[in-house]
Amino acid sequence: MKWMMQIAKLIMALHAIYILSGLPAQSAERPNFIFMLSDDQGWNGLSIAMHPEVAGSKGEIFHTPNLERLASQGMRFSSAYAPAPVCSPTRICLQTGKSPAQLHWTKAAPAVTGRKLTEPRLIKDMSKEEITIGELLKNAGYTTAHYGKWHIAGGGPGAHGYDEHDGDTGNENAFKYTDPNPVDIFGMAERATKFMEKSQQANKPFYIQLSWNALHAAELANKATLAKYEKLSTRNARQAATAAITEDLDSGVGKVMEAVERLGLSKNTYIIYMSDNGSGSGGRRGGLSGGKGSLWEGGIRVPLIVRGPGVDANSWCHTPVVGYDMLPTFCALAGIPATKLPNGLEGGSITSLLHTNGEGSVERQREEIVFHFPHYQSDDGPHSAIRLGNLKLMHFYEDDRIALFDLAKDISERNDLAQQMPRVAQMLKGRLDQYLVAINAQLPTLNPNFDSSKPVAPRTSKRR
Repeated sequence: MKWMMQIAKLIMALHAIYILSGLPAQSAERPNFIFMLSDDQGWNGLSIAMHPEVAGSKGEIFHTPNLERLASQGMRFSSAYAPAPVCSPTRICLQTGKSPAQLHWTKAAPAVTGRKLTEPRLIKDMSKEEITIGELLKNAGYTTAHYGKWHIAGGGPGAHGYDEHDGDTGNENAFKYTDPNPVDIFGMAERATKFMEKSQQANKPFYIQLSWNALHAAELANKATLAKYEKLSTRNARQAATAAITEDLDSGVGKVMEAVERLGLSKNTYIIYMSDNGSGSGGRRGGLSGGKGSLWEGGIRVPLIVRGPGVDANSWCHTPVVGYDMLPTFCALAGIPATKLPNGLEGGSITSLLHTNGEGSVERQREEIVFHFPHYQSDDGPHSAIRLGNLKLMHFYEDDRIALFDLAKDISERNDLAQQMPRVAQMLKGRLDQYLVAINAQLPTLNPNFDSSKPVAPRTSKRR
């Protein structure tokens, strides 16, 4: 009997240590995470507003009732940013908590040649030396899964901390699946559900990343959904297809949400939904200028919704957050000490925002948020941007031009204040330059063979 009492006392003592240290007594008590990432979905790509005072932040034709429900149960971020205006740089940032500029991976498409400036050369292969969110959570006792589009090479998710995954997939994966499983939306939802069930049976917390293939291959939307929008669309077939695949994607989100509820996991599971970059079709979207491939707000501002423990229902956060904040946030919520996080992190935990009705700030290494796109993929050519408070400065490398905007008053970036506020503009330009030097960012260089007399092909994304 004595030894049984001693063991009981030891268990109680260990339990007390866990409580005092702020760590959960059982791994199953730690929160679960379901991180959903859509592809090429603009800020106004849902049927819910992403800003309470900007009418254009809600899509005109889209129907996303499940994401409406998610928003009503959680928090919407009106100033959420993708780390890059294109796909794969954002994806590697989400895995590592570092910016594209630091990682030297700032573009997804092939380099453009024959222009005034030469784009920097990128190594599009995720290093095994990078520590990912999958590895951090797995080492902390989580089961981990990545389904859908990976698109950052490096041996695929299995080489970077994921127990289950779909392999080293890219955009081509979207075209393999048609009605009744367009771009594998419902297949991914089913695999995520089975993974939840297995993790629950093993009494282990889980992290699932659903990197949806949609909105790619929109023409492969379910036939019934596509027919609905072909009748509703007043513009063109492309808009109808985008709206259709958006609704199919929302249905997949709904299936995941239903599984969480059916398994009794709602109270202890964070569901996060965001996009990898701004609108894929450019133009003035949701009151924003620019589109994919540009650092105007339309290329980098994205929808972000978070539901989970301690997050007030139907709440808003207007503090700027960026995709590489996700890694330190998940780690903080999982109880992983800051001392265990890798060096070079640029993101900061948004936990305080989630649990204080969106009020407060995010502590990062630097106060400003910098976006670096030294490439040709829009009419702007290579350019960088810096946001500090409500002020945003852009630097265009071809003509060394700068532009300054107050986003609180001018979310559409129509009123350039650089001439009216020269000292502020130079201060921000100095901070931008200092940042790029500090992280050894790659810059475009002069092309010695450029011939200005020869016409160049039009670029893919315009600001209107």
